Amino acid sequence: MTSLWLDRPDLPTFPRVPGGRGFGVVVVGGGLTGLTTALLLARAGCSVAVLEARTLGAVTTGNTTGKITVLQGTKLARIARRHSRRTLGAYVEANTEGQQWLLRYCAEHDVPVQRRPDLTFAQTEEGRDVVGAVQDAAREAGLPVEWVEDPGLPFPTRGAVRLANQAQLNAGDLLVALARDLERHGGEIFEHSRVLGVRGDRPARLRLADGEVRADRVVLATGTPVLDRGGFFARLAPSRTHALALAVPGPLPQVMAIAADAPSHSLRTAQVTGGERLVVAGGSHPGGRAVSAREHVAELTRWATTHFPGATVTHRWSAQDYRGTDELPSVGPLMPGSDRLFVATGFDKWGLAMGVAAALALSSAVLEGHMPWARAVRTWRPNAVTGLDRAVRLNAGLAVRLVADHASPRVRSTAVVPPEGQGRVELRGRRLVAVSTVDGVVRRVSATCTHLGGVVSWNDAEMSWDCPLHGSRFAADGTVLEGPATCALGAPAER
Repeated sequence: MTSLWLDRPDLPTFPRVPGGRGFGVVVVGGGLTGLTTALLLARAGCSVAVLEARTLGAVTTGNTTGKITVLQGTKLARIARRHSRRTLGAYVEANTEGQQWLLRYCAEHDVPVQRRPDLTFAQTEEGRDVVGAVQDAAREAGLPVEWVEDPGLPFPTRGAVRLANQAQLNAGDLLVALARDLERHGGEIFEHSRVLGVRGDRPARLRLADGEVRADRVVLATGTPVLDRGGFFARLAPSRTHALALAVPGPLPQVMAIAADAPSHSLRTAQVTGGERLVVAGGSHPGGRAVSAREHVAELTRWATTHFPGATVTHRWSAQDYRGTDELPSVGPLMPGSDRLFVATGFDKWGLAMGVAAALALSSAVLEGHMPWARAVRTWRPNAVTGLDRAVRLNAGLAVRLVADHASPRVRSTAVVPPEGQGRVELRGRRLVAVSTVDGVVRRVSATCTHLGGVVSWNDAEMSWDCPLHGSRFAADGTVLEGPATCALGAPAER
């Protein structure tokens, strides 16, 4: 499953980081936030390295829908329900600044961008009320939105709110530009360099599988933090979304759009050699908790081909992002009062504008500058208590899930292996074993997530083991795909 953005031969590759190196700043994570933070610091003369566990853009950035918008579906309405008008305004100001920085950067570095209006539309009368709340929140934050009764989409709608002059891009183009620019400014990039832990302070020592590197400051730009200190895993809810690129005969709507009500579908166009593709996304579900992720993809395909007759799928992919329990991202020190270890997380699938805003805030903090809007989204903000009720409910539910998963009846270890593309958790003595068959190879690994002990479940769309607690994901052979886990699923223990 390769996204439309990463299906290209010109993506640069980088070596592993050699042990024993030292840097002024190490940025952990090679997505948009990490690369932009590193670039801003390198421009300021800092010694900077980016350490990416897999390859650049392999997780969220390379699997985005590529919308650079401030409207953001129902996000503004959800923030407005839980926060003050001032906080809502600061969030919009942050995203606007991130968006404008990114658009300027793309113009200066020949990264193609298409300007489009962005729509949040209703599919039902109940959805119409939600869209009305989006319009109210957007206007409260000073955005020039308008109500559109008929947005001109090729399926029934019940009205939409529209924000003109937003934008879309190919995330692969952006990753290539940022990586090359970072190197021109003296920054270094290392791939296949997973950080397993950080200890010490001055300097910090980052532990890797085959050594360690030193840094005066560390920035975690990994979607969800790969360090448990600060307890961010307990304040974030992982959500996985599926996407398709389709070749469609005839003209396509020249808008970006997303539904406010379920089942939510997102769409945009994408320029390719010889024409355009339709990009649709949907089928969102909590990470590791889909009965069948493949069925979510199938339903998304049915929806797209029903409303766009003659459409054929050219690419399928999925992405995971994290929503903060108080609806706001968290950008700043990993621990209260720290000026050495920073984090950015909780973008809730709107990480192009907000990810750049986070990079602006992080680089400013390292360089001892100030972003006026950053106070509203900083990690240890006073109003974080507004999300405490949701955090308590989330973690209570996860505790129940953990106990239930360990106590659930299991198929006992058997010679009958799962069919191709399938996996299941078996009981082997007193141990839970994850067994799967992929490309004709049967693999058995421990079914216990190496983060906090959740029982993994099989993702039949991506052939992976996903943890239902905090969103860690593992390949069929147990290799870590994304965190907060940093260690692979081990071999199953003996009886």
